[in-house]
Amino acid sequence: MRRIRPVSHDDRLSVVDHLDELRSRLIVSLVAFVVAWVLTTWQNHLVLEIMNAPLPNGKEPTTLMNAAYFALILAAPVVLYQLYAFILPAFSPAERRVATPLLIMVPVLFITGVVFCYFVILTPALHFLLSFNSSEFNTQIRAKDYYSFVSMLMLVMGLGFQIPIGILAACKLGVTSAEQLRRNRRYAVVVIVILAALLPTLDPISLLLESLPFYLLYELSIVLAARWGRPAHDVSDEPAAEGL
Repeated sequence: MRRIRPVSHDDRLSVVDHLDELRSRLIVSLVAFVVAWVLTTWQNHLVLEIMNAPLPNGKEPTTLMNAAYFALILAAPVVLYQLYAFILPAFSPAERRVATPLLIMVPVLFITGVVFCYFVILTPALHFLLSFNSSEFNTQIRAKDYYSFVSMLMLVMGLGFQIPIGILAACKLGVTSAEQLRRNRRYAVVVIVILAALLPTLDPISLLLESLPFYLLYELSIVLAARWGRPAHDVSDEPAAEGL
């Protein structure tokens, strides 16, 4: 794999060059996943303790698939970074000054989403579910289903915390604006609740805990859009206007 050279906005690359860069970034992402998988397989007992911590009692033997789930979570920030780095050259120099800090926010927001899911959503929801009518029912959880559920929920929440970046990009493309985002708050609430319901939700409590951070991220997106979300053509016109 050849070194990924930085691509500037003014570079004119052929389709083959773009595919070559995409291949290189996919290889980097795959290497990150393999390294994370080796690490999680080596430290499988630590992974098991982390995954089992939300459960009130009991432990199950780990598997390579469980380590792979956890490796996917660890490698996801690298994969997201490679994705955004591949798209970044499409931005003009003025837009890059805004996009580059957002690129740094990608892994931060993802890790924040995973941590929020683990400590705020998963543990209280599982304790509520397993303790509900525990005197009348003997609730048991299959290890495979539990580990896949926990891993996918944390992964989806990490991706969901990318909302500010996605909305800001839509504003830069002229698809929406801060004013439209403010006017459509009530519709956003409905969409957020529907999306949260599509997640591996355990109960109404976890549904509320999943919806709340998404709405707060939506409000944060409005603030970012009002400050830095001007369409690309407006930003590019600024230097010319100043020179008149």
